Amino acid sequence: MATGWAMAASLLPYEPWIRLGCFLAVFALVALAEALAPRRPWRCGRVRRWPANLLLVALDTLVLRLVFPGAAVLVAAQAEAAGQGLLPRFGGLLPLPEWAWIAATVVVLDLAIYLQHCLFHAVPLLWRLHRVHHADPDFDVSTALRFHPLEILLSLAYKSLWILALGLPPAGVLLFEVVLNATAMFNHGNLRLPPRWDAVLRLFIVTPDQHRVHHSVRAEETNSNYGFNLPWWDRLGGTYRAAPQGGHQAMAVGQAGLRVPEDCVPLAALLLLPFRRQ
Repeated sequence: MATGWAMAASLLPYEPWIRLGCFLAVFALVALAEALAPRRPWRCGRVRRWPANLLLVALDTLVLRLVFPGAAVLVAAQAEAAGQGLLPRFGGLLPLPEWAWIAATVVVLDLAIYLQHCLFHAVPLLWRLHRVHHADPDFDVSTALRFHPLEILLSLAYKSLWILALGLPPAGVLLFEVVLNATAMFNHGNLRLPPRWDAVLRLFIVTPDQHRVHHSVRAEETNSNYGFNLPWWDRLGGTYRAAPQGGHQAMAVGQAGLRVPEDCVPLAALLLLPFRRQ
């Protein structure tokens, strides 16, 4: 894996700029597409919601960089330099090309995030944090960015455990971070895809119509379709739901019992939401 270390080491100084560039490009494309052909009418609209959602992702990024400089990629680079994890110890028993280990890293970490997502719904204390994401009264590209800073920190700590235990290559971790961020913005987009496109795409990637079900106010629909990137885990885990009960146009998005917009839009309300009585 020496080549992988050299590649990751050369990319590490540019990791924030690689992620920022990919983020801005995908965000702009999805935002433009959903403005031209929205799947559903907005309830509160972009003007009221986007300032807080964008400020929240900026705050998340600042907190993450202060607590974990270099984020998951640096964890992987340090682990590989120290020879930590199962892959450096037993990877030689299964000689695969480097690209295969990178692809395997993306798949393994995607499974890890699926399991984490299930956990954040199942554990009441974690759900309090994750509820910030689900409290958005609309569903569009900005919803993909709407996470409480404490959830972001816990998520990185969780991913780091997988990276350290398995010794995943830094190049694969960087690719996963970029792909996950891009696909999350895509499948949160208020996009109108032709039904045939959606049917084919959801065999390989989570589509907006698939993930939108997860943001329903109905508990049985909220507790389904946990995948952000690869669609296979929901089918294998029995958590897949093809469509909402009343159809996408009639489906209510958000969390029942919250006032809109007082509880769901201002940044201060989002930061304090996990600490309020349920």
